This record gives sequence, C-alpha cells and structure tokens, in this order.
Amino acid sequence: MNVEWFRTRSKKENYKPCPEDYLLKLELKKYSDSTVKNYVHSFEAFINYYKDKELFSLNENDIRLYIQKLVKENKSNSSINMAINSIKFYYEMVLGMPNRFYSIERPRKISKLPKVLPKEDIISIINHTNNIKHKCIISLLYSSGLRRNELLNLRLEDIDSKRMVIRVEQAKGNKDRYTVLNKIVLEDLRTYFKTHRPKIYLFENPISQSKYSSSSVLKVVVNSAKIAGIKERVTPHILRHSFATHLLENGTDIRYIQMLLGHNSTKTTEIYTHVATNSFKRIKDLLT
Repeated sequence: MNVEWFRTRSKKENYKPCPEDYLLKLELKKYSDSTVKNYVHSFEAFINYYKDKELFSLNENDIRLYIQKLVKENKSNSSINMAINSIKFYYEMVLGMPNRFYSIERPRKISKLPKVLPKEDIISIINHTNNIKHKCIISLLYSSGLRRNELLNLRLEDIDSKRMVIRVEQAKGNKDRYTVLNKIVLEDLRTYFKTHRPKIYLFENPISQSKYSSSSVLKVVVNSAKIAGIKERVTPHILRHSFATHLLENGTDIRYIQMLLGHNSTKTTEIYTHVATNSFKRIKDLLT
C-alpha cells in the first residue's frame, strides 16, 4: 500500500487533490495499492468536476448529476460503481455518516462468464516462454491458481517443498491461505533460484532487487501467448480461471477449489460450473 505517493506527487495547477483525511483513512483501512489508486483517482475526478464548489456543499442531486455524466460518456459499469464507492467512502468512512447516499442508483450488474483456455494451450504458452523465470511465473499462475499480486508478494520462505504447498499471505480480503505446489514447477523453481538468486521475494527486479512489477508479469503472459499462437489476449487472471475450471472438470470438490482460490463462499466458486465441460459431455448429441 503506497498512499505516500499521492501526497508527494507534483500537483497540477487548479487541480483539487484528494483530501488528507481521505488518504489517512485509506491508510488506516490498509487497502491494497490497486484499491487505493482506484479510489483516489475516482474521487479526485468527482471533486474536480465540481471544482468551484466546496465538498461540504455537495448534495445527493450533485452526485446523481455526476453519475449521469459518466453514463452519457459510456463509462463502464465497473467505472461507475467505483465512482460511487469512492464518493460513499468519503461521506461514510471519512466523515462517519453511515448509509449516506444509500439510495444512489447503481448500474445493473452484468453477469459474465470467466474466460478459460484449454490445458493444451496453457502448456503451449509455458513451453514458449523466453527463459526459466518467465516459465516459473506462468506455471505458478496456472498450477497454483494465484492472483497476479499474490504471485508478486511471494517470499522465498512461502514455498514449502516438504509439504508441497505455497503459503499466500494477506491475499484479497487480508486473508492467509495455502495452495498447491506442483512437482514439475518446484523443479523449475530450483533451477530458477540457482541462476537468479532472489534475495527476499521469489520474483525480483534484477537491477533494483525490489518486487517484480505487475506490468512485467502481464507482459510475460501476453507475449508468451502470442509466441504460442494463441489468438485471444491472455491475462494472468485467465490462467487462474483455467486452474479452477480444469480442477472442477477433473472431479475436484468445489469446496476444495474454493479454499485454494481463497473465496469466502462456494457461491463465488460456482461460476466455474457454468464453463466446466463435465455437464455438457453428458448431454446427448441430437445430430447423431
């Protein structure tokens, strides 16, 4: 979490920055870097839309007009929801006004199925990586079902080769969990460690020895998929979706998959039942 960056950045002329008490509350709540960034940018867009008005003078109608503007600009549902959340955070969390603007309308939730790759395509992507480091990154994202940030936060001691598990600390929702460690991936990790010698984090920037960047992981996955001839754009999260779906197709209990993914409820994990092919294979082919 890096709130200090927002405090020390250079300010544009006539630009209203996020209030200090807003940053402080984000800091105290220990939100992730991505959440902090989204909240600050969304809230600053809102207060700069009403640049000539004081925050305390804004009312529910002002917020509705702002949301209406976002709708007319064809902003995505997630962007509009983020704007509402960032505004509500100020009034409810920072100013301590519970259920403030509770009646603000939100866009209807769009239900999208996760994108999943065949196992053969993922193996091909792994085999088309440029080096052992990239191979380990993609292999871990898939074989352990890790989120991108979870991968980047892995420390050397999180790899438990005796128990064949990976400890994921303070993941989404500030929860710790364990996930599986694949034997082939472990051998690749040992080869990687001998050549790269990371000091603290499993994957580090070779120059600064800081954590490997999120954008670098995305680039590794996207480029390897292109080299492998995969036509659609592949992201780290698609590898996680594929991990869950392939486990389900192989008969793994959904409660076990829920635990590996770090979901609070099986209801979240049940989305993968809609893309797993098990049920479709039991349906009789009407053309035969």
